[in-house]
Amino acid sequence: MKKQLKLALLTAALAGSSMAAMAQDKATLIKQFIEIQRPGIESLARGLIEQSSAPIAQAGSQYLQTQVPEAKRESAAKAADAELKKYFDDAYPLVRDKAVQIAPGALTPILEQNFSEDELKQLLAWINSPLSKKYQELNPKMQTALTEKLVTETRATIEPKMRALDTNVAKALGAPTDGAAAPAKAPAAKAPAKK
Repeated sequence: MKKQLKLALLTAALAGSSMAAMAQDKATLIKQFIEIQRPGIESLARGLIEQSSAPIAQAGSQYLQTQVPEAKRESAAKAADAELKKYFDDAYPLVRDKAVQIAPGALTPILEQNFSEDELKQLLAWINSPLSKKYQELNPKMQTALTEKLVTETRATIEPKMRALDTNVAKALGAPTDGAAAPAKAPAAKAPAKK
């Protein structure tokens, strides 16, 4: 009976240490995965900062084109660009560093619950493979090609809807809709003169 108890305790201890080793291995794999994802995490932070300043930049550009005398536009634009750059240079490192800091806490539970140790090994092997690196290099080109094609294919349908939206929002806000306060639009391309 004592031998069986010792054997059971030894088996439980070995199983426990084996589980701890597996958990440690899985934790190490997750840590490696998150470290490999760091450029994407930093890119996410960059995107958030750019998105946060985009409405201000857009409103400033509209104001510049419609309210600032032409003679002062260039210097005003440079001053506004300098302020946007100053904001980015100040805010991006803060958000980037915080994103890198909180990523393990945010991502580890998801990875822990949804991937086995073997799957994490496969995922890391894929991410580090030459094929994955080639795909990552080509992905921006593919996105650009799709975006350009999509814009070309939908422009004729979407532009009238955007003009209607602009007019409807102006009406809803009680703003003039005759174009007096609307942002200057790029001139339409003129057809060549007939000879």
